[in-house]
Amino acid sequence: MAERRRSSVLIGELAAEFTGTMVLILFGAGVVAQVVAGGGLTNPPGGLGNHDSVAWAWGLGVTLGVYVAARLSGAHLNPAVTVSLAAFKGFSWRKVLPYCLAQTLGAFVAALVVRWNYTEVLGRYDPGHTLKTQFVFSTLPGNGSIAFGVHEWGAFRDQVIGTALLLLLILAVTDLLNTPPGANLGPLIIGLIVVAIGMAFGTNAGYAINPARDFGPRLASFITGYGSAWRDQWGNLYFWVPIAGPLVGGLLGAWLYQALVGTRMPRAEKEPPGSVPPSETR
Repeated sequence: MAERRRSSVLIGELAAEFTGTMVLILFGAGVVAQVVAGGGLTNPPGGLGNHDSVAWAWGLGVTLGVYVAARLSGAHLNPAVTVSLAAFKGFSWRKVLPYCLAQTLGAFVAALVVRWNYTEVLGRYDPGHTLKTQFVFSTLPGNGSIAFGVHEWGAFRDQVIGTALLLLLILAVTDLLNTPPGANLGPLIIGLIVVAIGMAFGTNAGYAINPARDFGPRLASFITGYGSAWRDQWGNLYFWVPIAGPLVGGLLGAWLYQALVGTRMPRAEKEPPGSVPPSETR
């Protein structure tokens, strides 16, 4: 009976991770499709948004996805978050792979929906389904521009830094011994963190900062006509960068928070009523 209950709880958590990540990608990939493909067809070009609208929509997508999933799963929505919480916050390692798969599947399904919904616009703007619109679904070094001169290792560095910043700030915001947001505003603050990262660290690699966010949509685009999905504008295999970089960066950021701040917090004699450390709610 206990095993059946644990299985049922895990299924609920995975459903929440799937749905929350799907919501995130629907808004994220959707806004890029609107700005890149839709905006490219307007006269003058760019009439349906810009970099700021992309950053805000991604951040709001994170906020809304977290609100969807937080009660059941803690709303990781990102393998880098899941692995880092397992390494530093007591999240169960046996749940890491199922969580990561659920997140990637949610991102994959969301990308298929965006691809389907924007079929006509993508086809009109980029009939060959090339790198011109590939980054609607997945990231590229220098946002696909050769002019920026960013290659794989520059993008890898960028992803390590961006994801380290993300995890450091997530741990700061969710640490009950720190000054966490009240009135259920945590998801909004986490969304604003993503907006800030997008506005400050969006050039070198498109701020994937999430392996599921990149690999799921990349796979969806590949099976729907984007033959160059695994490579960058230089012709090099690139898909591994937004997977490895965020995983390394997430662990680095979590370690930095714990080493510099988290372990130095004065321990409260008594936790506030109803407060449970995030790692103990999953």
